[in-house]
Amino acid sequence: MVGILECIMGLLRLGWLIRFISHSVISGFTTASAVVIALSQAKYFLGYDIDRSSKIVPVIKSIIAGSDEFSWPPFVMGSTILAIIQTMKFLGKSRKHLRFLRAMGPLTAVVLGTTFVKIYHPSSITLVGDIPQGLPSFSIPKSFQYAKSLISTAVLITGVAILESVGIAKALAAKNGYELDSNQELFGLGVANIFGSFFSAYPTTGSFSRSAVNHESGAKTGLSGIISGTIMCCALLFLTPLFEYIPQCALAAIVISAVITLVDYEEAIFLWRVDKKDFLLWTITTTTTLFLGIEIGVLVGVGVSLAFVIHESANPHIAVLGRLPGTTVYRNIQQYPEAYTYNGIVIVRIDAPIYFANISYIKDRLREYEVVGDKSTKRGPEVERIYFVILELAPVTYIDASAVQALKDLHQEYKSRDIQIAISNPNQEVLLTLSKAGVVEMIGKEWYFVRVHDAVQVCLQHVQTMSPKASDPSHEKSSFFQRIMKQRREDISVSELESGNSQMRSDSTQDDPQLEPLLSRRS
Repeated sequence: MVGILECIMGLLRLGWLIRFISHSVISGFTTASAVVIALSQAKYFLGYDIDRSSKIVPVIKSIIAGSDEFSWPPFVMGSTILAIIQTMKFLGKSRKHLRFLRAMGPLTAVVLGTTFVKIYHPSSITLVGDIPQGLPSFSIPKSFQYAKSLISTAVLITGVAILESVGIAKALAAKNGYELDSNQELFGLGVANIFGSFFSAYPTTGSFSRSAVNHESGAKTGLSGIISGTIMCCALLFLTPLFEYIPQCALAAIVISAVITLVDYEEAIFLWRVDKKDFLLWTITTTTTLFLGIEIGVLVGVGVSLAFVIHESANPHIAVLGRLPGTTVYRNIQQYPEAYTYNGIVIVRIDAPIYFANISYIKDRLREYEVVGDKSTKRGPEVERIYFVILELAPVTYIDASAVQALKDLHQEYKSRDIQIAISNPNQEVLLTLSKAGVVEMIGKEWYFVRVHDAVQVCLQHVQTMSPKASDPSHEKSSFFQRIMKQRREDISVSELESGNSQMRSDSTQDDPQLEPLLSRRS
């Protein structure tokens, strides 16, 4: 069942879901898992049994509780073999002519350990022991009476297996500089589980220890898995007697040497310097994996990562723009404090798609630049009094129905406060959505512009021609909004956006051909 679910996900190309697993989650997860795996191998070094757990606390308690049973021979042998493997690995990395030593480390450990045991027969060193010879028997399931009750379990196992497999796969992909095909990974896991089910195998997933050993041995492609599988089959059929005298501490040294490379402390230092939020995500994932187990750690890490994504999506970056001196370029005034802002005009750039999840936040931010008629409430940070709000929509790739309705409501609120909205540089999809929803006609076709500067010039002309009476709120509400609408109102259809047949009739735009509204520009 697990294999079928994974194959379906791969065929439906649902691997994109894995993109929500951030690099910080992968790094924290692999680091914590490497520590837990290394500690789980300590029993073969210490010479006594410890509790088997994916949580660090029970393992450490078990190690401390059994300290009176400590045995020196396996500790000395395991430490010696580990030192030999690490030395060979270092020489293989630092000297090109000794590169072969890196791959020979695990084999050397097994040969040295087995030779020592065969010669001296130490009783205190645990051996692999007898391994049944032959392959598991092939069988086809004949009864599916438990299938329904296993669905929920299969779904859970599938989720954890995918997260663990993709976690180690993405970690190794990052170390080796290649891209991971998530859909292929899912389908491969599914096929492996389907075939394994005919031999009564456990659900297959990516193994941290085996993957780390494979990587440290110099494996570069999937062919290494085929070779390993072939050798494993031959060993089970013909070579099991040879494995009887392999010391467990030698195998533990191989695993510890491999997982050491997965402890990514350098990533934590990098994240602390670059992005505290990613460092927090790394810390949460590492801590939960260490103390709550690998499965819970993965789920918590992914959950927190998704929470960050949702928060960023619901609270997009919004910038107030100003004109750079001597140019017609408008930039964020926080980045460019020298940029000019204009009394009565605020230019706002929305750096995200506008949809139901973030429209409330956007409206709240826009309201920060209002000053109501009695001037007793909050004032805009850039200007004394707002008459025009220019929305720079170039970064907005999409706007949904909820956002359109909210934009209508905002227009009505602004209209009651004698504030005019101008739209700058919306893309074709956004403009078409606004047109279909009637927002273009509601705001006024003449208030759509190709450039921010065009919108600013037109708004400035209206601000400068205002009569002194405009400072009176009661007069503003009854005259200013209607006056500027009358001045700018033109009979321009939305279809002229593509035809380009309309002519400008506003005196303000005839003086400067650059001040051409978006919905009347020539093609």
